[in-house]
Amino acid sequence: MLGKITKIEENLVEVEANFTTEKTTNIINNYVLITDEENKIIGEVIDAQQTSVTVILLGEIVDGNFIFGVIKKPAFSAEVKLVPKEKIPLIIGIPHFSEKKDLLLGKSAIYNTVDLGININKFFSNHFAIFGSTGSGKSCSVARIFQNLFLHKKTVIAKNANIFIFDAYGEYRSAFESINEQNKGLHFKSYTTNTNYEDTEVLKFPLWLMGVDDIALLLGAEKHSQLPIIEKALKLINVFARDEEGVLKHKNDIIARALLEILSSGRPAAQIRDQVISVLTHYNTKDLGLEVKVVQPGYTRPLRQLLLIDSSGKMRDVELLMNFLENLLGEDLEFGMPDGSFKYTLKDLQDAFEFALISEGILKSDKVYDEANVLRVRLHSLVNSDYNVYFDYPEYINREDFIKKLLTADEGEKVQIVNFNINHVDDRLAKTITKIYSKLLFDYAKNNEKRGGQPFHIVLEEAHRYVQNDLDVNLLGYNIFERITKEGRKYGVMLGLISQRPSELSETTLSQCSNFLIFKMLHPIDIKYIREMVPNITEETVKMLRILQPGTCVAFGLGFNVPVLVKFDMPVPPPDSHSVDISKIWFVEKE
Repeated sequence: MLGKITKIEENLVEVEANFTTEKTTNIINNYVLITDEENKIIGEVIDAQQTSVTVILLGEIVDGNFIFGVIKKPAFSAEVKLVPKEKIPLIIGIPHFSEKKDLLLGKSAIYNTVDLGININKFFSNHFAIFGSTGSGKSCSVARIFQNLFLHKKTVIAKNANIFIFDAYGEYRSAFESINEQNKGLHFKSYTTNTNYEDTEVLKFPLWLMGVDDIALLLGAEKHSQLPIIEKALKLINVFARDEEGVLKHKNDIIARALLEILSSGRPAAQIRDQVISVLTHYNTKDLGLEVKVVQPGYTRPLRQLLLIDSSGKMRDVELLMNFLENLLGEDLEFGMPDGSFKYTLKDLQDAFEFALISEGILKSDKVYDEANVLRVRLHSLVNSDYNVYFDYPEYINREDFIKKLLTADEGEKVQIVNFNINHVDDRLAKTITKIYSKLLFDYAKNNEKRGGQPFHIVLEEAHRYVQNDLDVNLLGYNIFERITKEGRKYGVMLGLISQRPSELSETTLSQCSNFLIFKMLHPIDIKYIREMVPNITEETVKMLRILQPGTCVAFGLGFNVPVLVKFDMPVPPPDSHSVDISKIWFVEKE
């Protein structure tokens, strides 16, 4: 017995005691059982002096089970004693471990003989966050969690798991690439943005599976006025990416209508001439261009000559030019959005985008043209950059088959872990890639006839680069990561955030996470952010964050009875996340 209760204040109890210095040091973070005639209350020692200890009340033992939360405070006459080690698993461990229902994490950092684990449903049926400063052990611990899930089960196998890891530094391949050798029923698949790495398939996304929102993100759209031109371009894809004769007729129609609007605008002749020349310089076909022959009874002239202005300042052949253009008009067709049933390329999209500009008459408005032209320039840059390879998918594939292919090994077996190494592109494209893949998976799961029948887990390494308070909500009406965290659980799409800078994360996304593993944190802004944003975190937990050892975290949330200190074993094999060995590189033996 420790001693008598001398003070009860809110959720804290002060207990009179008399310890040696050594004993006082060892008792911090130990659990105590407070028993009176009506209650069996569990508390944790958070402060100790030679004559007293302070205990925070955590929960109660009811019918042999630990229940978090204390309704009725203990009596002053209650007996206070340390919980025997054999009873500790009831509070923080897995008292009735089931390989199918539970997952081992590591050991208790306080009770080193006690295994700590989680109920798989309580953890993986919810969004989770893993935070920690550089070198705190995040990557190794993440690798260990999934190795425990896939490799250390003796009687069952997580064959139907679908884990998608967006790997910011290409760290995780080494940790998972050999899982098939260790367990023949499991498979790992990796894609890379490194086009010079021959051993791994280059990450590619079928352009025709992208909608207006995806293209807007890809081109960095910032204003609502830019969305209609993207939508128009995608509608024109229905013609431009297919029948060549139909494409030619439609291009002629678009250019002719734009020129007729300019010719009938009532502007000065010189301005009309310059605008017509500008259009035909940039947009032309074999039937309609500045050098195309205009045939009239008795003579033939190039179209350019019909733009001549006489000494009185008039364009005398304007009626002839308008008649020529009217003969090129076809039906004013309205096309729907492409349905993903045919393949098209970035070059097709660029072509369609160019004609969408003049189809909408944008050249008449300098402001609207400038806003749309920004996207045109970015699309042109993408088409002519090394990044175009990521959207150059070799053959047509629909959405269902594309996702199925992602989750199928070369041997035709089911893949459980898909790793996307996005280390070789800039942050803007990396963010876009994670968003379009995440949206694809979310939309697929949302439309699945069997709701939640194929769960997807999207794990984002360095999540603060991608899950931000950005412009998506204002531009598109939603942020895909916020939508997933708010709606994804019902469809079986869960998000895992791994970050060293939680203060840079989207507040909405973080607020929807139900489980947290927090490793050593030093930055005061991040610690303050965690204190304010993470639900149910106590001040005692926050104080621990600065002094945690590498590989040790504070774990709490829906999957844990109480906040616990978890010490992870090193993963085998480890991820490629070690720091550079400066001394090994610097020093050589003297000759």
